[in-house]
Amino acid sequence: MANLLSELPENLCEEVFETLIKSSDCRIERIVSLGHSTAAGQWYDQDEHEWVVLLSGSAVLAYEDGTSLAMVPGDYINIPAHVRHRVEATDPAIPSVWLAVFYGSSNQIVG
Repeated sequence: MANLLSELPENLCEEVFETLIKSSDCRIERIVSLGHSTAAGQWYDQDEHEWVVLLSGSAVLAYEDGTSLAMVPGDYINIPAHVRHRVEATDPAIPSVWLAVFYGSSNQIVG
């Protein structure tokens, strides 16, 4: 058995992306951030849908349409494929641990 909040990377000079499970139509990642943000002017524009939950720390997600979302542990969001978004900020003092599920754009989104 493993724990998403244990054995965090010691070197967090950069965000750490760890693939936990991968299949042909789904990928689950643990992402660990510490004061990181998406580079200025860069946007994620993914071919897959992304469901993400923040497990620890805090974060601010921003969308190309100008809206933003402050997240605390337990908050989750579904980001449809090709919705341009970025991480504006993550907690500089406490690791922000995310669980991200990427799934095929052909799958139906419910809720």
